[in-house]
Amino acid sequence: MVERALPQAAAVTGGAAGAPSSPAGRRPRPRAGVARLDQAYGRPTLAPRLPPVGELVYTVLSQNTADVNTDRTYAALRRRFPTWSELRDAPVGEVESVIAPGGLSHVKAPRIVKILEALSPGGGEPDLSALDDLDDDEALSFLQSLPGVGPKTAACVLLFALGRPAMPVDTHVHRVAGRLGLLDPGVGAEAAHGVLTAMAGPAAADIYAAHVDLVRHGRRVCHARRPACDGCPLSGICPSAGSFS
Repeated sequence: MVERALPQAAAVTGGAAGAPSSPAGRRPRPRAGVARLDQAYGRPTLAPRLPPVGELVYTVLSQNTADVNTDRTYAALRRRFPTWSELRDAPVGEVESVIAPGGLSHVKAPRIVKILEALSPGGGEPDLSALDDLDDDEALSFLQSLPGVGPKTAACVLLFALGRPAMPVDTHVHRVAGRLGLLDPGVGAEAAHGVLTAMAGPAAADIYAAHVDLVRHGRRVCHARRPACDGCPLSGICPSAGSFS
């Protein structure tokens, strides 16, 4: 996902008003953590980023690359292929050359073309209007039936493009949620999508805020190798606080 320009985190010693520290062994309350992160970083506001097909293509491009590279690659793709049918019908090698600066173009180009083919089996312009008649679970299943689309990409389309309640779980969300004790040991990223959607929801706006907050916190404070626990706004409720050397 794209992290919009937001204030840098300030040290929050007291956390959210009324949010008690978690006794040992008790699972922290997700809303208490989100409230503290909102206070530290600012409350994220859900607004559609791209139409559904655009969001799907954008998310494929974003895999294993920086946001700035994804933005540039997506813009270049749209300039070269103004319609999705033009992109679908283009030689894969041509698509690959356009998106090469974003990395893994040999994987992403054929995947995008195959997705667009699947979305227009009778020809015409690829679209995701089929989602309108599906409930959230059915929509997730439909998206994951497309070539190379997993639960994170499916959730990104539903949440970012359509404002529907689905939590995308990337490496930052999974890491921070695990350290907070929101996920049981051994729960992988794929299974975490449903768990964290249920915890953060049911409102899509709350799920979006939780997603963005966890991503920002993972990038800025709760790093994979050396998390900055000193001054962390979640230190009062995080069972992992101070356990990293």
